[in-house]
Amino acid sequence: MPFFTVIIPLYNKENFVRDAIKSILNQTFTDFKLLIINDCSTDNSVYIASEFLSDKVQLIHHEKNSGLAATRNTGIKKATSNYVTFLDADDVWKPNFLESVFQLIQNFPEARI
Repeated sequence: MPFFTVIIPLYNKENFVRDAIKSILNQTFTDFKLLIINDCSTDNSVYIASEFLSDKVQLIHHEKNSGLAATRNTGIKKATSNYVTFLDADDVWKPNFLESVFQLIQNFPEARI
């Protein structure tokens, strides 16, 4: 079981999704699974995201457009880790983001969000 499940809600972000995915795959902390939840994109977002599919990266499709909250909820339902985090498809993380969060969890195990 991965330490983190990272969820990217995806809807028509073809100009950004590649950089978002790369920013996750380039993390210094690598014990994660990435779930990309496609909310019926009509551009090339899914094609771009599918280039990254692997044991670590999964693409899940909604049958009908359901909106951001439903897309995030789908990711949560499919998550296999105790810790879930979100990255919008048009954002990026610095390479040490997950490592920093992991260290905070280790240093402050009683903290909850």
